[in-house]
Amino acid sequence: MDLFEYSSRHEIDERSHYEELCRVVNHNNELYYAKATPEITDAEYDRLYHEIEEIETRHPEYKTAESPTQRVGNDLAEGFAKIKHPIPMLSIDDVFEHKAAPRQETDEELIDFYKRLGQALGEVSPHVVVEPKIDGCAVTLMYRGGELAYAATRGDGNVGDDITTNVRTVKSIPQKLPSGAPNVLEVRGEIFMPSAEFDELNAQRDAEGLPAFANPRNATAGTIKLLDATEVARRPLRFLAHGMGAYDGPPLHCMDDYEHLLAAMQIPYNKPILHAHSLDELRATVKEMDRRRRGLGFGTDGAVVKLNDFARRDELGTTARAPRWAAAFKYLPEQRETKLLGITVQVGRTGVLTPVAELEPVLISGSTVSRATLHNQDEIARKDVRIGDTVLVEKAGEIIPSVVKVVEAKRSAMAQPYSLSEAVGGVCPSCGAPVSKEEGQVAWRCTNFACPAQAVTRTSYFCSRAALDIENLGGVVAEALVNTGLIRTPLELFKLTREKLGALNLGTTKDPRRFGEKNASKAIDSLERARKFPMERWITAFGIPSIGSITAREVAKYHRDINELANSDYLRTLVELEDSISAYNKLNPESPSNKGKERAGLESQRAELLRRIHGSAATYMERGYLSLEPDGKNKLRLVNPIGSVSCRKLLAYWESSAGKHVLNELHELGILPVSDCYVQNPAEGKQGPLTGLTFVLTGALSIPRDEMERRISAAGGKASGSVTKKTSYLVAGEGGGSKREKAVKAGVPIIDEATLLRMMQPNEEL
Repeated sequence: MDLFEYSSRHEIDERSHYEELCRVVNHNNELYYAKATPEITDAEYDRLYHEIEEIETRHPEYKTAESPTQRVGNDLAEGFAKIKHPIPMLSIDDVFEHKAAPRQETDEELIDFYKRLGQALGEVSPHVVVEPKIDGCAVTLMYRGGELAYAATRGDGNVGDDITTNVRTVKSIPQKLPSGAPNVLEVRGEIFMPSAEFDELNAQRDAEGLPAFANPRNATAGTIKLLDATEVARRPLRFLAHGMGAYDGPPLHCMDDYEHLLAAMQIPYNKPILHAHSLDELRATVKEMDRRRRGLGFGTDGAVVKLNDFARRDELGTTARAPRWAAAFKYLPEQRETKLLGITVQVGRTGVLTPVAELEPVLISGSTVSRATLHNQDEIARKDVRIGDTVLVEKAGEIIPSVVKVVEAKRSAMAQPYSLSEAVGGVCPSCGAPVSKEEGQVAWRCTNFACPAQAVTRTSYFCSRAALDIENLGGVVAEALVNTGLIRTPLELFKLTREKLGALNLGTTKDPRRFGEKNASKAIDSLERARKFPMERWITAFGIPSIGSITAREVAKYHRDINELANSDYLRTLVELEDSISAYNKLNPESPSNKGKERAGLESQRAELLRRIHGSAATYMERGYLSLEPDGKNKLRLVNPIGSVSCRKLLAYWESSAGKHVLNELHELGILPVSDCYVQNPAEGKQGPLTGLTFVLTGALSIPRDEMERRISAAGGKASGSVTKKTSYLVAGEGGGSKREKAVKAGVPIIDEATLLRMMQPNEEL
């Protein structure tokens, strides 16, 4: 999706525009927090988020529990035990610096925040503190009796991932506190990578032929979620405290008290902490912090302003996502002019081709920038970027350099327009396979399943618990397998021997580290088990766009095996029916768009279309595979259990070179994934205890979510990802916020995990 199209969409309905903004921001929240693979810069994200806030100010009735302004970013991941926070870990609201405008201060939002704070407290000049805003990953450290009991991520704000084993490898975090420690001390702060050490890490990875990390924040987020603590120990992670959760100890009244406690406990904390007692002091202090933060040696993108008095903080309380007594002032990214010398193309790990500006080196925010992202071809065209132009470059969040705009006054007559598809000659720079761009999308993608640039992430996903659950072959091992040439595609894992896999070097030439026979045996055994896994697991493992585990289970109900799915008449019929029904509805004589057209002609065309629709659908309607229902006045609707988008994605995949490659490889390996839930006639099929019921899962469960969804399906029920009026039950584990609120509003019953498990047993009822 082109994130820059919003400003030109003058005719769009504001409510629709608002909902689309929310969807885009929520999507990037998931990428940022849970996957550490953001698609947009911090500045772009902030712009979209700020626009949502402005619309909600004008239209508070638009705001729901799903709005990004009402939710804490969620970084929960599979493979980790869950820990419930004794006190919720919230986000912090942003206020922004703006470019100078007539009769407007650049820090106007900061001024407004301070005045609102004073009004809420009944004070003219509340005492606040200012500290750097660290660009890292939020974590909490729980000390009990002076010893580190656990460490956790923020998660969804209520429940986080248990990362204790990994955090114990971070040298700056004490495992045991000095004598006199409080009985309970929950320290909250950021884990991050210093800039210089991050550069060294990337240089080392480059020398070893491994892909470089995009930025320190992404590298940190990915590192603390590794399941191999020995690898975490090799990464240059640091920790700084900036807040507090649960506490049982001598009274703390203000930030000075907390700072002294942290120093006494030898816990590193965020510095400098500057004080301000008035609006003028605050504005000057924020400017002083901007100067000081450039010498800190790690990424920052703002200054955090907090009320100093802890008792007054308690008086103000919090909103659903953030404290009312604090705000993060986001500085404008530093910008510099430089020359665009050329454009190269990088192939991302999902096959996306990204144009990169090759720049005349320029110093920005204390580091030399020679490359910057151009995002995509549509963005190049929108900004009219040409090779040879003088461009304005910024480091948004001091991390990701990007081209802001062309300095047209300095454009040379020699500047050359650029076309990505022409530059690559229509083929992938990594593997030479054709590239394509889907209708309505901005990204060009490599179509080759065997593309080396995609192999590492495809392999990690292929081996994940939700897919084929292959032990020991994700992350670093997948990178080593691809970079040493042992595999080119995930399916080539099945050709590995214990000897070759055991000898795999996960280290460097100078510092080798063998995978080992024991690990190799576990992996080979997992691969052998996977050969017999049901088709739904294989469909998930292929990583087909828009096809997750829930859709994969639905698809498996209507196809006996993978060969039948790859040549599915059912999917083709569903797509043809969708198109025919759309044409039928457009010919509706009652539609305003058909006003003035001859009614008899419209009715005649509709009658012919309806005859064809019923003819195509008859066989599958008899089996219970689909149904046709009236949809409003004189319209028709197809009830398709798989979904139109999913059908089209599946058909496109099996017609692509990637899909054909998969079928050939499976045949050579002697693997034929078979459905274990196929029903010839669903309407007459075996009834399970959950038949006809739809469940949505939320929060942390004792059973992995994908496994619970499989059990629901095996019992005849359906697992869905979102709450609607048609949802039968919401199954709530620990945590979970927005879905629970939505279920209450929709009148959907909420049950716990134990109740669901009882319902799966024959003859069990609520």
